Amino acid sequence: MRILIDGDACPGKYIIENIARENDIEVIIYCDTNHILKSNYSTVVTVDSGFQSVDMVIVNKVRSGDIVVSQDYGVAAMVLGKKAYAINPKGYIYHEGNMDKLLFERYISSKVRRTGGRTSNPKKRTKEDDKRLRENLFQLILNGKVYKGEDW
Repeated sequence: MRILIDGDACPGKYIIENIARENDIEVIIYCDTNHILKSNYSTVVTVDSGFQSVDMVIVNKVRSGDIVVSQDYGVAAMVLGKKAYAINPKGYIYHEGNMDKLLFERYISSKVRRTGGRTSNPKKRTKEDDKRLRENLFQLILNGKVYKGEDW
């Protein structure tokens, strides 16, 4: 088991690294050339910048049993198809039971934006998000795949 992080937009990296360190799990952070990331624990892999370049590298590198941390529903859907686990940086676990709903909502929001409409901004990160990430990531590590917490 490894933890692969979409590092272009991942608050909570310190939480992920601490849990991984405690459990002796390899962490790989992927980012594009527009971001400069450093870590004392994780391996940082920089890829070319480009539309979804980090996402595609993660999908190609993930193995069955890995955990992927990403805000991108599309990435989550693809890694679930490869028998890996996916979790949002706010600690929400992606699973087959919620992917259709999430992808449909993303499609509707995209359609609204294309026609000039506005969608709501993401909520600011809270202490509850940190707690949820810590608890649910730990559960994924311990039990392989356990869904705890509220649904989306």
